Amino acid sequence: DKVSRNIFLPKPKVVLYSYFRSSASWRVRIALAIKGIQYEYRAVNLIKEGGEQHSEEYRKLNPMGQVPALVIDGRCLTQSLPIIEYLDEKYPEPPLLPKDPFERSQVRALSEIINSGIQPLHNLQTLLLVGDRKEAWARSHIEYGLKALEKFLKTTAGKYSLKTM
Repeated sequence: DKVSRNIFLPKPKVVLYSYFRSSASWRVRIALAIKGIQYEYRAVNLIKEGGEQHSEEYRKLNPMGQVPALVIDGRCLTQSLPIIEYLDEKYPEPPLLPKDPFERSQVRALSEIINSGIQPLHNLQTLLLVGDRKEAWARSHIEYGLKALEKFLKTTAGKYSLKTM
């Protein structure tokens, strides 16, 4: 059968470029763990000496100079949500998303509230641009995003954030 034959095939090398405090990187690490995918962890220090993400070598992997970056099957993927969707499509078991298209869209909407509406606002790069008012600015914008998230969850909440999951 397929499963027993697969154990004899060499496992593709998976390398995750990450920073330990990056919420985007944590999303990918959680997906890799749920899927049971073994990977090599390569730390990218975003603080030390101006940040390793700005190096020419790292920019070849990710021109945005952000983490995470995932090298799998010799190709590089960037941005946490597309990485997670790729992993879910390539390794369908266990699934990360519901089968129903509407329910999948709800998971994606929930993810985007965090990914696009909250997370960038407490990103170090963003806070450095804001300057002295960074704490008040971040608090105001993050609270706004969290309130929207709470409203969304009131209509969809279940055991795992959505009723159907």
